[in-house]
Formats: sequence, C-alpha cells, structure tokens
Amino acid sequence: MNDQQARDKQAEYLERMNRYVQRMNAVQRDLSHPFVRPKDAATLILVDRSGPEPRVLLGKRHARHKFMPGRYVFPGGRVDPTDRRMPVARPLDPRAEAQLMKRLQRASAAKARAFALAAIRETFEETGLLVGVRHAAASKVPDGPWSAFAAANLLPDLGALRFIGRAITPPGRNRRFDARFFTADASAIGHRIEGVTGPDAELVELVWMTLQEAKRLDMAAVTSVMLEELDARIADGFGHDLPVPLYQHPRGRFVRELL
Repeated sequence: MNDQQARDKQAEYLERMNRYVQRMNAVQRDLSHPFVRPKDAATLILVDRSGPEPRVLLGKRHARHKFMPGRYVFPGGRVDPTDRRMPVARPLDPRAEAQLMKRLQRASAAKARAFALAAIRETFEETGLLVGVRHAAASKVPDGPWSAFAAANLLPDLGALRFIGRAITPPGRNRRFDARFFTADASAIGHRIEGVTGPDAELVELVWMTLQEAKRLDMAAVTSVMLEELDARIADGFGHDLPVPLYQHPRGRFVRELL
C-alpha cells in the first residue's frame, strides 16, 4: 500500500466512524430523569460465517415489554454475582481481557471475566443456546441458570469470544447500562435447549440474517451501530488485536473513543 492509498483508507475510516457517532446523536432521547448509575451489562452477537455472507442472530422482544418493546436485539443483560463464580473451559484472550479492564473502576481480571460470562449466561437464558465445550468439571457450577451447563456437561469457552465494543447509556435516562458487546462464531454453540423463546417469553422469535438484512430492522441506534462495528471488524480480519470503541455521552453528545 502506497502513501496515497494509506491516506485514502484513513479518510474512509474516519468518515465511517463519524457516521456512527452521528447516528447515535440523531436519536431524540428523554434525558429528564434523575441521575442513576449505569449497571454493568453484556451482550453477545453470534455470527454464522459458514455461508457466502456472515449472518447474525437477533431476537425480537415481546411487544408488552416496557423496555424496547417489539424491537430486535442481541441477547444480553446485567452482570449477576454468580458470573464471577462460574468455571470456564478456556480463559479470555489476554488482549480482550486487557481491553475490558480499561476505563474501569477497581479493574480486575475477575471482573473482565464476569462480563464475558454474563454475555454467555444471558444468551442461554434468552435463547436456550449454550456457548461452551464438553468438560469433566462442568458439574461444579453455581446454582441457577448455570446449572443447565452442568446438565449438558458443558463449560463456557471464553476463548471463543471477541470483545468488539462498549456503550454507556447517557445520563438522564431512567435505565442506564454500561454494556460490553462480545461476538462469537456460531460454531461455539455447544448445546441448545428448546422452548426458551415463544409468544410468552422475553424474546418471541429468533432470526438469523445477513448483516445487510439486519441493518434494515427496527432496532436501537446502539444495536445498529454495533452491527456496523462488527461488519468493519470482519472486513479487517476479525482479530483480537483490533481497537475496541467506547461510546459515551459526557457533555450532552455521544463521542467515540478507542480503548
């Protein structure tokens, strides 16, 4: 690549990043609520790259939910205390662990690990999909949702996850999350429990679709932006060494920084 090509690529990159931030700022939000501290949360984007185009797994939220009713989301939710106690088959990649600990109060490897485990647990609770591998130590797990992994003789495989983004809900919202977005290949799914989604569940349906199809769905701005971030990462090689964006709202507008 010559100097001009490098400059063109950098200009294209900056234009794309500006477009992501503009999309986040274009949304009209009610920011009149009293200040609440954001809850630690995690999301997992499963990607099927076995076909000609990558496809992602999305779930449609129940229309009666107070939070984002009827919208398409990636599985995810708040970090639970049991996530710190769950054994794993493989640890996080050291580069992902280091990025998860940046800009974090009382940072620790245990906290970084809990974020990744929360993404896997929430994915199971909302979709019935267990991301993990067979392991003899699977019986030694905390009570609650993690017991399904023991029943399937599975342990979560954190080595299969990539950390691709972080977003903090603006101050003034009645619900705030400090969300970490992970991705994993669909081949990391070790088991499936049927009947978790349906008309009376949190997610009424699951859909696999290409990234281009997914971008046309009704979804939150942060969800669509993370789809764009994922698309760019796949094009750039999908490696652990790629920088991870942080979206936050420090002075009345969203900004994008790199961890």
